[in-house]
Formats: sequence, C-alpha cells, structure tokens
Amino acid sequence: MIQVKGLTKYYGEHAAIHDLNFDIQRGEVIGFLGLNGAGKTTTLKILGCVLLPTAGEVTVDGIDIARDPHEVRRRIGFLPDTPPLYNEMTVGRYLRFVAELRGVAAADAPAAVTDAEEKAALRDKHEELISSLSHGYRQRVGVAQALVHKPKLLILDEPTSGLDPVQIVEMRSMIRALRGEHTILLSSHILSEISQTCDRLLVIQKGEIVAQGTEQDLAVKLGGGGTIEVEVAGASQRAMEVVKTVTGIGACRVLRESGGVALLSLEAAPDLRPKVARALIQNGIDLLRIDRGAARLESIFLKLTKAPEDGAAPSPEALPQ
Repeated sequence: MIQVKGLTKYYGEHAAIHDLNFDIQRGEVIGFLGLNGAGKTTTLKILGCVLLPTAGEVTVDGIDIARDPHEVRRRIGFLPDTPPLYNEMTVGRYLRFVAELRGVAAADAPAAVTDAEEKAALRDKHEELISSLSHGYRQRVGVAQALVHKPKLLILDEPTSGLDPVQIVEMRSMIRALRGEHTILLSSHILSEISQTCDRLLVIQKGEIVAQGTEQDLAVKLGGGGTIEVEVAGASQRAMEVVKTVTGIGACRVLRESGGVALLSLEAAPDLRPKVARALIQNGIDLLRIDRGAARLESIFLKLTKAPEDGAAPSPEALPQ
C-alpha cells in the first residue's frame, strides 16, 4: 500500500526527516512512534499529500504522490493532529460536505454519511452542532470525516490526544473495528494504544527510522524477549511448574495472588502465548487471562529513543531494522 524510499524533508537547513525507507502492506495496522519533534507529523503530512518532500520517492497504492497527488488523496483518509472541523455545521451536514469534496456521488452520500457515523458511534449526534460537542466527540467526527469516502489507507495522527481514559478505550475499539477494511497508519504517544492496536511498529528518532518490525521482533533484537502475563485460578505454584515446561520460557514470578486467583509474569523469547495457554489447559489449570506484558513496549521505546551521553541520536546502523 505504501512504499517510501529515501524520503527527506528540509525546512531551511534543518532536516525534519532524512532518508526514510519503509513499506506498509495492504491491511496492516502500523504504529508510528517517536518523541515530540522526531518527524512523525512531517512524514504523515507528506503521505497525506499536505506537504511536498524535498527528496525521495513515495507511492500510495502504486501511485506517486508527487506526480498525481489528487489521485492519491482519493485513496486516503487523513486525520491530522487538529481535526479539520467547521463548528457552525451539524455533524451530518459536515460529513455530507466532506463526502462531496471527496467525490462521493450525490446519490451515495447519505449512505456514506450514515456508515461513517455508525463506525464512529455518532448516529445520535447527527443533528448536533459541532461547536456543542465535547473534545472526545470532536475527535470521533475527525475520524468519521477521514472514513466517509471509504479510503483504502487511513492515516491517524494522535487520534487519542486529549481524550480521557474512557474515551481512549472507545477510540481503541473503533480503530480495532476498522482492521482489515483499511490499511491504517497510526501515530500516538500512548504506547499501550500502539501495543494493543498495531501489527507492526515504525520508530523514528531525530528524523531517521531507527527500528521497524513487530513488538516481539524488536524486543528479541534488543536482547529481551519481553514478557507474558498469565492469570489463573488456583495456587500459583502449580501453574508455574507447568509454564516452566514450555520451551522458551525464562524466569517466572508471581505479580499478585489473592482470592484464589494468581497473576504470573513470564519472560518469553518469541510470543509463546498459544503454547503457554495449551500447556495450562491440558494440565487442568483454569486459564482466566493471558496477554503480553504491559511494560515491554515502554522499555523498547526508551532503548530506541534514548540518546547517548554526548547528546547524539542513536545510530540507525546500530539498531534493529
């Protein structure tokens, strides 16, 4: 869906991004990670045909963004960090307006608006003025405007910015529901959202891609296989004996045990959740929950973006690709 080769953008003498190279396959959900000023928004604006690159090649769905940006825009839905909303319009009228701008036929526009509102959980806000909506609902309208023309590629720049915990969970569920129907490129500062939503990660630091791959790939390449959290009914000792028989499981420890329920943390090389689950169930242990350890992505991100003591950015050659 996206091919990026040698992408570079200068502002005066400052390179906001330099020599970026990555591919995104159709149907993938990609997390774009980086500190403030790392170059995420500049990259997304170029992919969204908002900015022109200084150098490099970018194709979206096989179309060069520099040669035919209008055709590229037909294939993408873009939610910038500040949603492009018109406060004086109702939600329904605004989405109808965006559908018309996006080339949706007049006869198809009502159905397109309804579909976008349903996906963004906005049907009950159809007649409300955008100016009257809370920040969370305004973000939903921003997502809906990016969806209304059924794009192949969805670019979301910090979609959970400024949302409260409940709204973040709702936004996460919304993005998950779009999986498979669209290719999604998502940037976020909330690492748990990236971990729970995305198939693969791109990490950018000081304008350069310093790592890319699955969370598990990066954890292994950085010397730590990550962790698995397992919640079981019954005593922890029996469960620990069983999981230690699974090849690839390292140290095990009990995080919490009360009321007949134990929560274990397991060091694991590859993602061994299926094997761990089978081992527990086959040995008659009631498995209540199994998931990846919550702290792993934070550790990966800190290792990749931590500058050496002399203040220089980490060398891309020294980090996993």
